[in-house]
Amino acid sequence: MSDQMARLMRVVHALKAAVTAGGDSRERAAHVLLFPLSRLGPQRQSALAEMVHADPSTVSRHVTVLVDAGLVRRVADAHDGRASQLVITPAGTDVVAAMHREREALFDSVTAEWSDEDLTAFGDLLERFVGDLTDALPSVVAAQSRPTPEKDR
Repeated sequence: MSDQMARLMRVVHALKAAVTAGGDSRERAAHVLLFPLSRLGPQRQSALAEMVHADPSTVSRHVTVLVDAGLVRRVADAHDGRASQLVITPAGTDVVAAMHREREALFDSVTAEWSDEDLTAFGDLLERFVGDLTDALPSVVAAQSRPTPEKDR
C-alpha cells in the first residue's frame, strides 16, 4: 500500500503541474484555501492554516494572493475587533465551482469503466483512510518534534 500511496502522490503532483502549466501556480496553490471558506464560511487565517495543515506563513502568502485577486476579502471579526476573518467573494465561489467541475470531469473520465459498486466502495474506503490518516497526523507531528539521540548530535 505504501508503494501505491507514493505513486499516487507523484501522479497528483504531475496533475498539479499539468494544470498550472502556463498559469500562475501561486494563485492555483492558494485556491485550496477557498474550499473550506466556501464550505464553512468566514474563518480566521490561523484556523484556515490548521484546517489545511499548512504553515501559517504559507497561508499568509496565499491569502495575500487571494485578496489581491478579489477571491477573498478580510472583514473585522465580530468577537474580536483586533482580528479579521476571511470571507469568500462571489468571484471566489465561481473559482470553487469551476475547480469542482474540473475535478468531477477528471474523475468521471478516469472511472468511466468502474461499476457503481466499485465507486461506492472506493469512496467509502478512501473517506475512511483519509479520516484515519488525519487523526494520526498529530501523533506523527509530535513524534517528529521529539528530540532523538540522532537529532541531538
